[in-house]
Amino acid sequence: MKHFFKFMKKRNCKVIFFLLFLLTLYVFVSAYSYVTAVSSQIEDSVFRLHVLANSNSKEDQDLKYKVRDALLEYMNTLCKDTTSKEEAMTIAKEHEQDFYQIAKNIISENGFSYDVNIQIGNFPFPTKQYGDISLPAGNYDALRVEIGDGIGQNWWCVMFPPLCFVDITSGIVPEESKEKMQDNLSDEEYNLISETETVGFKLKFRLIEFFQNSNLFTAKQ
Repeated sequence: MKHFFKFMKKRNCKVIFFLLFLLTLYVFVSAYSYVTAVSSQIEDSVFRLHVLANSNSKEDQDLKYKVRDALLEYMNTLCKDTTSKEEAMTIAKEHEQDFYQIAKNIISENGFSYDVNIQIGNFPFPTKQYGDISLPAGNYDALRVEIGDGIGQNWWCVMFPPLCFVDITSGIVPEESKEKMQDNLSDEEYNLISETETVGFKLKFRLIEFFQNSNLFTAKQ
């Protein structure tokens, strides 16, 4: 009888460990699926700008901002009535040569001879905050502007919905931009990226960051 109870005890322990393993696996797969779905939708709803300076010298960094301002002014004029990311990307692609020329003109006017590499594609981005809106790390469609060697500090922003000027002025996301963001995201997805939301949503955002930063989750290419 004593051996029987030992046997049952060992068996019960194995069953418990096996059930705990299944539970852990279920939680991991559920979290992974959640991150995949939410991250993909956020990435699919945003068109970003990425400007790379020639170097980290003060002159090259100042030039980066001048190029940025000129491109933003032009893009904001083109997309003032844009209502979707797809429309913004189409307009950007149609005017890709214009972006190149504007950047080249600014560079030349400031006494430099750097070339400019303009690309519209899908690129990796770190987690970035724009006022009270935070976008998780991931692969986003973007207009990438590389000035000269492109090895200086980067500058990121969101061209659609238009959050770019948030970093330049008050640091407050205008309500119009938030409304466009909400129109292109579900309530769950928008609540995740809004800094004004509850602790529960902030924890979910950290979950997305965990998968992104640990490379357990691979963003879409």
